[in-house]
Amino acid sequence: MTVLHPCIRDGWFYEKNDMWPGQAMGIEVKQVLHHEKSKYQDVLVFESTHYGNVLVLDNVIQLSERDEFSYQEMITHLAMNSHPDPKKVLVIGGGDGGVLREVVKHESVQEVHIVEIDEAVPRISRKYLPKMAVGFDHPKVKLFIMDGFEFVKDKINAYDVVITDSSDPDASSSSLQTIGPAESLFENEFFQLLNTALTPNGVFSTQAECMWLYIDDIRKALDFNRTLYPQVGYAYSCVPSYPCGQIGHIVCSKNVNVDLTKPLRRWTPEEEAKLFKYYSADMHQASFVMPQFAKKTLFM
Repeated sequence: MTVLHPCIRDGWFYEKNDMWPGQAMGIEVKQVLHHEKSKYQDVLVFESTHYGNVLVLDNVIQLSERDEFSYQEMITHLAMNSHPDPKKVLVIGGGDGGVLREVVKHESVQEVHIVEIDEAVPRISRKYLPKMAVGFDHPKVKLFIMDGFEFVKDKINAYDVVITDSSDPDASSSSLQTIGPAESLFENEFFQLLNTALTPNGVFSTQAECMWLYIDDIRKALDFNRTLYPQVGYAYSCVPSYPCGQIGHIVCSKNVNVDLTKPLRRWTPEEEAKLFKYYSADMHQASFVMPQFAKKTLFM
């Protein structure tokens, strides 16, 4: 059966979006594996010729099997290794399971809660992205299908690390204001709730878009989080299937004495080579080094 999708033409998936004007991403499609309209969004999974299986939500690429490890490892371990002893972790979004897979690599972790608003994402990821969804099967993990904003409203001093792995902002907007399932996850009120949910030395990490596209909005997000945390940093990683091949991460800590650019806990080089494809202590430090144009806008 031929599956028709508005973003697939002549055997190629095209991500052409107002969020990144004047450019588009194209990936050659081998076959469409799954397409459905969930309660919240359009969900597409296709097998590509060179990027493995690709997950698309509302016509925006969320991940590909070829390069997902870069994003998953960095958004997770930048935060986890900025805490001296993380035991209880909250993941909001991340329904593909990739962040979970990375969080449970830390032996100190005793419990992980993941909150995903759309049940379709973990269900479909288990079938078509099993190397990522493996995180759901870990005994320390508990999944909640609900709105992340509502989940954290009554959480006080509950988590050592909070990681928000949400979908992109509104495709019809030119800024980081959102509509749809991830709408509330980019609002200042949500950032305040996460701060309350964290323990005294707690660490918060969130995906923070691309400096080539949204640098002024990234500055606004940094400035607001600076009113909540004594330590706030911005790092980035390279992900070929994302716009401009890059994605940013805001990392915040309640610990005034922590240096976010230096991991508090480290693996040996041999352990790093076994556990990771992208992250390392060296990469942790390097990811906070900004090009001059970004440094001037974000930190001066």
